Amino acid sequence: MFVYKRRAQYHETDQMGIIHHANYVKWMEEARVRFMDVLGLGYREMESLGIQSPVADVSLSYKKSVCFDDEVEVRISIKKYNSMVLELGYEFTDLTSGTFCTEASSRHCFVKDGKLISLKKVLPELDKRIRENMEGSERC
Repeated sequence: MFVYKRRAQYHETDQMGIIHHANYVKWMEEARVRFMDVLGLGYREMESLGIQSPVADVSLSYKKSVCFDDEVEVRISIKKYNSMVLELGYEFTDLTSGTFCTEASSRHCFVKDGKLISLKKVLPELDKRIRENMEGSERC
């Protein structure tokens, strides 16, 4: 599991004074990009090799609102992986109040030259690192 922390910004709030729901997807991306860096091959390096990882699906379930200046912890984990598809889970906690506020998931594939690829074949070291970080998650 990887932990990413950030402070909710004023410009991210809506008219009701809470963080607008669309910002959670942005926070997921921030956490995911840092997580891939920690795995040892970030998006910049993957893209320099011609590999992209588009989002195939996103799901969020809001439990409690986050407000301006709250510190938020995003815990990211690998839910499923089969070398072509990666599904990540996200748990958002408002550290200001200690309250669990949102759970989410995102599913990604890996493509090169517009074609689906297997990381096991194309980037075996990254495939290995992802598998090592699965923490008992499901292999699909």
